[in-house]
Amino acid sequence: MSLKLNDPIEWAVSDELIPYEDAVAAMEARVQAINAGEAGELIWFLQHPPLFTAGTSAKPGDLLMPDMLPVYETGRGGQFTYHGPGQRIAYVMLDLKKRERDVRKFVCALERVIIDTLASFNIKGEARDGDRIGVWVDRSVPGGMEREDKIAALGIRLKKWVSMHGLSFNVEPDLTHFSGITPCGVSDPRYGVTSLVDLGYPVSMDDADIAMREAFETQFGPLEPTKAPI
Repeated sequence: MSLKLNDPIEWAVSDELIPYEDAVAAMEARVQAINAGEAGELIWFLQHPPLFTAGTSAKPGDLLMPDMLPVYETGRGGQFTYHGPGQRIAYVMLDLKKRERDVRKFVCALERVIIDTLASFNIKGEARDGDRIGVWVDRSVPGGMEREDKIAALGIRLKKWVSMHGLSFNVEPDLTHFSGITPCGVSDPRYGVTSLVDLGYPVSMDDADIAMREAFETQFGPLEPTKAPI
């Protein structure tokens, strides 16, 4: 079996900021419907108001500024991350029973979505083994310290092999908000966060969406536009 199917996946885009709790409730309802055979797969592009989320591996000490922004506990894997305007969230609700029951392969395919999206803007993104899940950009300079910045974070959860949550891709978020947490638990000063605009690429959200949609289709199959869940 392959992660890519010929059957279209529904694809929705929300233009307004979606409150986190509302988005999670809509996602959970859709996943339940997929498992019940009452709805098809969905990839949902959206943005949240500024907030922090804590994954199942989050350490309390990595929340550096508890009063900075609202904090939400979430069932996804991973540690603390930031969501906010200018960051494209992709909630990925796919049925791995129809594709392939291989969590690592699924995570690698999501990383590949971001790597291919970056490649469309002539940016080299790379995945890393071990604890540094996500997609990174080399910011090292000749003769200087090694440096890599994360441009996309990943965190998923499976319910009866249907995926929830997904990825966050930094297009033009307020990067100062990441100072309130240790992003994804990585405190080494060689590793930071970046965005397309921070890298010097003034890419609009619409342009990023076009590239990301094509990358999702390459990995998982055709996307068919539909109305957002909320």
